[in-house]
Amino acid sequence: MFVINKARALREAANMTQSELAFRLGVSNGFIGQVESNRSPTKYSMNHIDLMAKLFNCSPKDFFPENPVNKGSSEPLF
Repeated sequence: MFVINKARALREAANMTQSELAFRLGVSNGFIGQVESNRSPTKYSMNHIDLMAKLFNCSPKDFFPENPVNKGSSEPLF
C-alpha cells in the first residue's frame, strides 16, 4: 500500500486526475482506479513506477519505504 499511497499523493499534488495519469502511463482509464482501490489486486509494475518517477521528477526509490514495513515478521526470507 505504501507504493500506491505515494503514487496517489504525487498525482494529487500535481493536480492530475486518474484519467490523465492513465493516459501518461499508457494504461486504460480504469486501471488507476483499480490500483488505488483497496479491494482490487491490481498493482503498479516496476515499469509503471519508472514512468511515474520520470513524470513526477523523482526517483523510483521515492515510491518505496526507507525501512521494512513488516518489522515484526519472524518469517525467514528464503
